[in-house]
Amino acid sequence: LLKSNEVFLCAEHTKQSESLSLDLSIYVNFYYVYIINCVTILIFFVHYSKVLSNLLGISTKKGVLFMNLKKMLKFAACGAMVAALAMTAGCGGGEKKADQKVLKVGMECAYAPYNWSQTSAEGGAVQIAGSKEFAYGYDVMIAKKLADSMGAKLEVHKIEWDGLPPAVVSGKIDAAIAGMSITAKRKETVAFTLPYYYADVVALVKKGTPQAEAKSVAELKGATATSQINTIWYDQIDQVPEVKKLPAIDNVPGMIVALKSGKANLIVTDIPTARAAEFANPELTMLTFAEGKGFQTSPEDVEIGIAVKKGNKELVDAMNKVLAGMTKADHDKIMAEAIKKQPLAQ
Repeated sequence: LLKSNEVFLCAEHTKQSESLSLDLSIYVNFYYVYIINCVTILIFFVHYSKVLSNLLGISTKKGVLFMNLKKMLKFAACGAMVAALAMTAGCGGGEKKADQKVLKVGMECAYAPYNWSQTSAEGGAVQIAGSKEFAYGYDVMIAKKLADSMGAKLEVHKIEWDGLPPAVVSGKIDAAIAGMSITAKRKETVAFTLPYYYADVVALVKKGTPQAEAKSVAELKGATATSQINTIWYDQIDQVPEVKKLPAIDNVPGMIVALKSGKANLIVTDIPTARAAEFANPELTMLTFAEGKGFQTSPEDVEIGIAVKKGNKELVDAMNKVLAGMTKADHDKIMAEAIKKQPLAQ
């Protein structure tokens, strides 16, 4: 019966939507349960009076039992009070948890300075869902800003690059904040917010190599190059004359390894990734070229946006409200902080 009362109380409680009516409902239901439990426990005492007489020192002889009814009522009242309080508290806790908003964001957690994983919450990192590791970086900083503006708790999911769009489409995550360019091809499957960063395409090479002396993309002629799979960077490699194009690599750390090992002598990437790489690896250097001599790009090549499920206009609008208020100076400041905080740079 106590369990049934708990279910009833929680059901009634969760029907309330406004805080004032919710509080009133709690009090009303508390007394309702209290009265039921009081009667129930009293019946229990009377029914098992013979056993209870030994425990409580109450005589069960005719007439005497009712003289001690007052004593029984005290026990019943105390028991009912405890049960009602426990059920009300339990139901209230469940209500708060159910009402808590959660913003589920997906990223690789292996793409510094946009996002990476670390072993602690140091610096403001967020624990990765289902893991003991924590995620941080530019993307996490932006995600925290967006979640705060919505009054939501940020939940980070570690997902491989190729798995991000499908995760958005399936609803596994609400958004992919992962340094993703806003391309026409991607727009076929997901919706995008306004850009939250603008990333120019550059070359990353080893110091002391012929490629390091290049003053233009044309002077990188004959280089052995690669980049990350399914990125506009990999497509930009084709602008290098007589380039030896290697298969694309799954992630940024793999790109850096290929360059440092000599497997490739040119990596095509964006400025934040290149800056982070040279910051963490002194033997590497980023090449920037004069206007007209660098990689030729379109706006969609450099605009980085947040991928959201098509039709989720409410979420897109909520995010755009925040992003529209950010300037290039804001982007650069947050990115500079991310580059300094990345684990390999410490």
